[in-house]
Amino acid sequence: MEVHTFFLHLMVILIAARCCAELAAWLQTPPVVGELCAGIVLGPSVLAWLQPEPVLRLLAEIGIILLLFEAGLDTDIRQLARAGVKSALVAGAGFALPFALGWGLCELVFGLPRLVSLFVGGTLTATSIGITIRVLTDLKRRHQREAQIVLGAAVIDDILGVVLLAVLYEFSIAGAVQWSNAGRVLVFVGIFFVLAPVMAKLLALLVRHLHAASRTKGLIPTVIVSLVLFFAWLAHEVGAPEMLGGFAAGLALSRRFFLPLGVAFHTDSDFAERVEQDMQPIVQLFTPIFFVMVGLSLDLTTVDWDSPFIWMFSALVFAVALAGKMAGAAFAGERPLTTLAIGLAMVPRGEVGLIFAQLGRSSGILSNEIHAALVIVIALTTLLPPFLMKAFYARFGHRLSRGG
Repeated sequence: MEVHTFFLHLMVILIAARCCAELAAWLQTPPVVGELCAGIVLGPSVLAWLQPEPVLRLLAEIGIILLLFEAGLDTDIRQLARAGVKSALVAGAGFALPFALGWGLCELVFGLPRLVSLFVGGTLTATSIGITIRVLTDLKRRHQREAQIVLGAAVIDDILGVVLLAVLYEFSIAGAVQWSNAGRVLVFVGIFFVLAPVMAKLLALLVRHLHAASRTKGLIPTVIVSLVLFFAWLAHEVGAPEMLGGFAAGLALSRRFFLPLGVAFHTDSDFAERVEQDMQPIVQLFTPIFFVMVGLSLDLTTVDWDSPFIWMFSALVFAVALAGKMAGAAFAGERPLTTLAIGLAMVPRGEVGLIFAQLGRSSGILSNEIHAALVIVIALTTLLPPFLMKAFYARFGHRLSRGG
């Protein structure tokens, strides 16, 4: 892409994202829906003005990493720890049930090859933590009990998804599953989550002292962004998604981080607030790019809308995708309304599902019809939940706040 063309495309993305987000907010809809729709309109599905170019994907990756950093920064680790067991149960069930149901549907009902069935089942396990967090934030529910359970479950889902993706990738290129590789990834991810917050907290103490001695502006955002990008790189090196590195960095810098090193932030809350204030404009600049890119990646023109198989297969896979996540939420052991809220928040597939589907297509495992059907399911499970969550909280939000 020519440099001047890139500037034009980036301008169009930022303006379209802002306008559509404002329109969505005016329609009392989560702004993230507007940003997703902006990508669909600009992309190959409607106007075909833009394509998901590599340089735009890179900016989108920075956006999701910074979004997860903000989520970690604003996370109450005590609440997350209290919800830990429930999050693990929701994540495990929400991972296993859609995978088993999708695999069984494809292999037993439609008679598809096992490898194809595995990829379809893998696609259904995903939860787009970025979209879920953004919707909960827009609805002002980020600090509620169900949000903490969802956040923990979505993080665990991402880790499980990495392992599954590694296994399926090995199976697709070698024809055999190498469990040693999947086990190595899981061990490295565990080590990363133990050590990364401690390292980030130590670096944060250094940043605070440098800020006090600095005579120039912009030290905090420069160093913090560098820290987030470093942890994203470190997460990739140990086999985890880069976005989890951003989450770990934000979690360590949170005022609510409970490790002994966190005492420094409890005694200097002004610095923690300064970090949040200085980082917010950067986060708000990059995150819309990510959501627009999710829309750009959905090419709905590839769908043969006259094919009965497409409609039947898509409908059943969508039902399995929805039922699997909703059933998984029941393992939290919460009251019915809270369970329903958790289930709805775990449904969005977004970019995570697209990664599975794209890998299956690029490796020649998924046919055009199967891939198109998965694109439809991903689109529905990405675009519908924000509307359903908005309607649900408008109707039952006050009862949830009272513990109903």
